[in-house]
Amino acid sequence: MSPESNKAITRRFVDEVQTEGNISAIDEFLADSFVNHSVPPGLPPDREGVKQLFTMFRQAFPDFRAEIHDLVAEGDEVVTRKTFYGTHQGELFGIPPTGEHVKIELIDILRVADGKITDHWNVVDQLGLMQQLGAIAE
Repeated sequence: MSPESNKAITRRFVDEVQTEGNISAIDEFLADSFVNHSVPPGLPPDREGVKQLFTMFRQAFPDFRAEIHDLVAEGDEVVTRKTFYGTHQGELFGIPPTGEHVKIELIDILRVADGKITDHWNVVDQLGLMQQLGAIAE
């Protein structure tokens, strides 16, 4: 597939799964052999882990949404620089709800083959998130 097609798949994943919360669509976007190389501790590095992760985020941040700032593709790789936004209304990583409006900065790198996302790597500003939730001092 072309880099433009891979970008379109990535944008649809961000819109439908991350922003709209359509967890059941994950199977449409992620290959059976999908591997999350940046999986959070305690989650499996496969599609089921992605479902668990976004279910957890949706419970903690019912108004969770993603905004793409940059979307770049070359060959079979797609990179997004984006921000997740939400209001902390449910427990997250053992942190009780704070009511805080948070923004989480991140960069995702995806590999796409035959119209499906096969691999994922990311860098997330976890320190900034924990500061916003009051889990650690600024």
